[in-house]
Amino acid sequence: MKSIYTYYDYRRYISDFYLEKKSQNPIYSFRYIAGKVGIDHALVVKIMQGDRHISSRKVEAFAAFLGLSDRQTVYFKFLVAFGKAKNNEESRHYFEKLLAFSEIDEKKVDAGQYEFYKRWYYTAVREILNIKPFRDDYQWLADTVHPAITLSEAKKAVKLLDRLGMIRRDAKEYYRLSEQFVTTGDDWQSIAVRSFQKEACSLAAQAIDAVPKEERDISTVTVSLNEEGYARMKESFARLRREMVEIAASCQTVDRAYQMNLQLFPVSKKVTVEREEER
Repeated sequence: MKSIYTYYDYRRYISDFYLEKKSQNPIYSFRYIAGKVGIDHALVVKIMQGDRHISSRKVEAFAAFLGLSDRQTVYFKFLVAFGKAKNNEESRHYFEKLLAFSEIDEKKVDAGQYEFYKRWYYTAVREILNIKPFRDDYQWLADTVHPAITLSEAKKAVKLLDRLGMIRRDAKEYYRLSEQFVTTGDDWQSIAVRSFQKEACSLAAQAIDAVPKEERDISTVTVSLNEEGYARMKESFARLRREMVEIAASCQTVDRAYQMNLQLFPVSKKVTVEREEER
């Protein structure tokens, strides 16, 4: 089976380990695992189904059962802590611990993708390079990003995009966009995406004062909804995002990079209201 270092979900690793061993020896069962680690077999089932977590007291027992080396055990402990994280800050802390195992090729790729989402200007630089072929004028690039970034940030952005295969040099040594783009399909990437979204929202707030009104469109509306209305609103957002991508794709020539944020969030707690006939 795959190396433990390729996993970000400890329960998936245990499940894959179980299936691998059971295919080789029928003695492997939930009761067998339970006896080895000292817990009820029903709890083993719930852990592997994703309904429960391993307790802190049993992490070492599971690591021993899985036959992990000392270094793999450290990674496994971080996996469990990552899976049990209660907020984005905890998730990010333990995810970065997992990325520290950078001698693994898969980790090098993931670390680069994670870094891409940590700073808003990486996406901006990528879009600027879509507008104009770029070679070595990093000061121009830094000044073109709005708000402007530093020279070192511009160099770092280009280096990262090149490493991720998102840009490449042509025959004249100009950087151009490649077809490859970082996707948000894997579960772990939601951590980095949330960081990016925070920065994007902060950028939008700055734009109210920093960007002339005729060059931006920022509007807000506050409405009352029920669950059905909320679901319809989300569907409408999804259609709008698709339409915006289609509009961008239809532009034959481009001269500026834009950031579009769509936000829908509660500004009140749920309120229970009695129907008129119940009063």
